[in-house]
Amino acid sequence: MELFDEVNDSDNQKTDAEKQAILEQVKMPDDWKDALADEVPSPNMDGVGDVLKQQYQAVKTIDPHGSQMCYAFNLTQLSSVKVVILGQDPYHGAGQAMGLSFSVPKTIPKPPSLNNILKEMADDIGTTYSRHGDLTHWARQGVLLLNSSLSVEAGQAGSHQGKGWEQFTDAVIEAVNQQTEHTVFILWGSHAKKKGRFIDTDKHLILTSVHPSPLAANRGGFFGTKPFSKANAYLKEHGRTPIDWQLPQ
Repeated sequence: MELFDEVNDSDNQKTDAEKQAILEQVKMPDDWKDALADEVPSPNMDGVGDVLKQQYQAVKTIDPHGSQMCYAFNLTQLSSVKVVILGQDPYHGAGQAMGLSFSVPKTIPKPPSLNNILKEMADDIGTTYSRHGDLTHWARQGVLLLNSSLSVEAGQAGSHQGKGWEQFTDAVIEAVNQQTEHTVFILWGSHAKKKGRFIDTDKHLILTSVHPSPLAANRGGFFGTKPFSKANAYLKEHGRTPIDWQLPQ
């Protein structure tokens, strides 16, 4: 619960000094903390902290571990963001969630959605199909692997939706929209598309398709969309270094 050890405060009328003290406790790079300086100490995040504390007190298992809830931000600083891949909420299976959308640790079998993503990548740009599903290699190059909700109760898909995370991640998307140039937003599925409604298309590229889950992808509209080659073409066109999508084997 490290992210929220100091964020929750029953008094919503915080002084500037109290807000600064909260920000100093949050384990994020400084550029993210500066961009989210209004949201992190907000009443909304007090509410998120309350939900998590209540569930921990009820001996619920929350994924990912508190130390990994900010993992996406710690691997991908705001100043280095080139691509945003937006997921809905963390995987809820045992050992799957690691704080990066669609990613699982190397020792965990790849979920079906991730299998489809890697299959499309191999078909799109000729990469070797990966034996594992750890996407850390992408994140270290500037791919922000962001979930709309940053936590979930184990075994309960979508259980932390509507608890306040969405306002926080809206602020994250707005920070990327405002403070970066020529960023690619990859939005898979209707939920992600709605999340991207305020992105400035004069500054950034939005790539959309159906969700890579088997139910949606097998109906058509995901395979063959070539998001990886399109993202790199856009980055190169605007003088940015493309992403090496090939996962280390």
